[in-house]
Amino acid sequence: MSLSRISVTGVRNLQPVTLTPSPRINILQGDNGSGKTSFLEAIHLLGMARSFRSTRLNPVIAHEQANCTVFGQVQLVGDQTTALGIARDRSGEVRIRINGQSVKSAAELADSLPLQLINPDSFRLLEGAPKLRRQFMDWGVFHVEPRFLPAWQRLQQALRQRNSLLRHGTLDAASNAAWSRELTLASDEIDGFRRAYIQDLKPVFERTLGELLDLSDFQLSYYRGWDKDRDLTDVLATSLERDRAMGHTQAGPQRADLRLRVGGHNAAETLSRGQQKLVVCALRIAQGHLLSEAKRGQCIYLVDDLPSELDEQHRRSLCRMLEQLNCQVFITCVDSNLLQVGWRDDTPVSMFHVEHGAISPIHGPSGVKA
Repeated sequence: MSLSRISVTGVRNLQPVTLTPSPRINILQGDNGSGKTSFLEAIHLLGMARSFRSTRLNPVIAHEQANCTVFGQVQLVGDQTTALGIARDRSGEVRIRINGQSVKSAAELADSLPLQLINPDSFRLLEGAPKLRRQFMDWGVFHVEPRFLPAWQRLQQALRQRNSLLRHGTLDAASNAAWSRELTLASDEIDGFRRAYIQDLKPVFERTLGELLDLSDFQLSYYRGWDKDRDLTDVLATSLERDRAMGHTQAGPQRADLRLRVGGHNAAETLSRGQQKLVVCALRIAQGHLLSEAKRGQCIYLVDDLPSELDEQHRRSLCRMLEQLNCQVFITCVDSNLLQVGWRDDTPVSMFHVEHGAISPIHGPSGVKA
C-alpha cells in the first residue's frame, strides 16, 4: 500500500498543500524549521489521529486556524483504493471518515494506514519507560492478530473496574473474584498473542540487525508482567493487600516489557547513539516484514532526520534496507546530498523542497526519478 495523494490544511506552519508522492522513496529537504517534520506529523495524524510531537492538540493546529484537516488516498494491492480523512479542532473534537463514512474509532484508521515512525525520539524505545515498549509490541500484534483488539479492550475494562474499586476501598470478596477472573482471562489471551508475536519477530529482528551492526551478543527477551511460573489468579490473590495499599493492580500484562541487552547489560546504557538508532530501525523494519507477511501489504515509514547520528556507511546500509522493503518511505533531511546513496535505477524516488511551510517537487537529475 502507499499514499497516492495527500492534502494537508492547518497543520503547524505548513501552507495548504496537496502532494502526489512516489509509491516508494520520498525525500523532503529543507532547513530546520521549514516544515519537513510537520508534514510527517500530518501523515501521522491521518494514520493515528494524534501527533508524535505533542500530547496537546493546540500546538499542532496552525496559528489563527480553528482546526486542521488531512486527507489521503491510499493505493491498495491491485487497483483498489481507500479514501481517508481526519479533522481535529481546538475543542478536541475528532472527525474521522473512511471512504466517505464517519467512523468513531482511531483503530480503524490505524488498520487502514499502518505507519512506522523513526525520529530523533526513537531512542526512547530503548531508554524510556516500559509503556513505550508495550506500545511497540501491541502495534505489531494489533496488525497481525485480529483477536487482539477485543481482548485488549476487555483487559482495559477489567483493569479500570478493579483499580477503581481498589482506590475507593470498595473491593469486596465477590467483586474481587469476578474482576480478577475477568482480568486473568483477558491477560492470558493478551500474553499468548504477545508471546507468539515476539517469537516470530525475534529471528527477523536478529537477521535485520545483523545487516546493520555486528552485535552478536545482543539479546531480546519478553517479560509478561508477572512471574512466569505462577498463574495470574494466584499472583493477584497474594498481592491483594499490597494492591489495596497502592490503589491499583501491580501485576499483569499492563506491566509487560521488552528487555534489550548487550552482553547482559541494558542496551541503552551500553550502545552509542548511532548504534541505538540502528537497533530501533532494525526493530521497526522487522515489524514491517511481519506486517507484510500477515496482510499482503506494507506499512509506510516516516523517517525524520535520517542522517543524524549515522556515518556514511550506516546511512547507506539503512537506506538500502528501506529500499528493499519495497514500501513507501518519507525521509526528511537538511542536506539531500547525504542521501544520494545510489538508489537502484528501478526505484521511484521523488524529492521535495520545503521552505517556509511550502512544499514543492524538485524536478531534474537530482529530483524526481521515474
